[in-house]
Amino acid sequence: MTALLHLADEGETADLAAFLSRLIHYDRAAAVRLQASGTTLAVFGRPPSFEVLAIRTARLAKPYEDGLDVLLDVTVSAGELLESVDESAATVAVPGAVTGPPWAGVLPPRRGWRQEPGLPAPDAVRAMVAAAVAEFRSRTQELAVDRRTRAELDRIGREIWSRPVGDTDLPVRAAHAAQSLGFLRPARQVPAGESPLGLYSSGAWLRLRTPYGSIAVRRAGLGALDVSVR
Repeated sequence: MTALLHLADEGETADLAAFLSRLIHYDRAAAVRLQASGTTLAVFGRPPSFEVLAIRTARLAKPYEDGLDVLLDVTVSAGELLESVDESAATVAVPGAVTGPPWAGVLPPRRGWRQEPGLPAPDAVRAMVAAAVAEFRSRTQELAVDRRTRAELDRIGREIWSRPVGDTDLPVRAAHAAQSLGFLRPARQVPAGESPLGLYSSGAWLRLRTPYGSIAVRRAGLGALDVSVR
């Protein structure tokens, strides 16, 4: 074990465990990239069904390495990390590093984000995801047996999940990922006047921010611009 992280409380630990469990549901061999600096732990994962980057942050009980100029930055097995979570003690032991998948080497930028307009209200976003799921099921069930091929299912999926959310460039698949990973739950209390959902952009990246985590996705047609390789 390379480090023992003390999270702020049991709630932070439980939320982290829930996030890891959902990632493993979509990929039993999932890897996550961890970055800890100051009192913040960021966990990056990529559920393969959605082609997005999921980000869950957690508060640490004290600055990492007691505030020294040290950054924890390692890619590990999501399953091993989940096994090391101790909710009652609010700790997580960081397992040994693994060879990371290609996505783990390219993360969204840390700075330069600006808010984007056009994002519907949270209830409308959840309704849009539910309607898209229902449409996908209906259209695939209506296919004749000889047409129910992987290529045809993928074609229908691309058509539905690439639609924009409201008046934004955010694809519905990003909102679907947020829903599936538990990020679109009814929001915890937020400051007056602040929306529980926010859409931000930085170069080629879009980020859907919620109180429970963020979904980052590359905007189509912008190429390999404005990325952070670390």
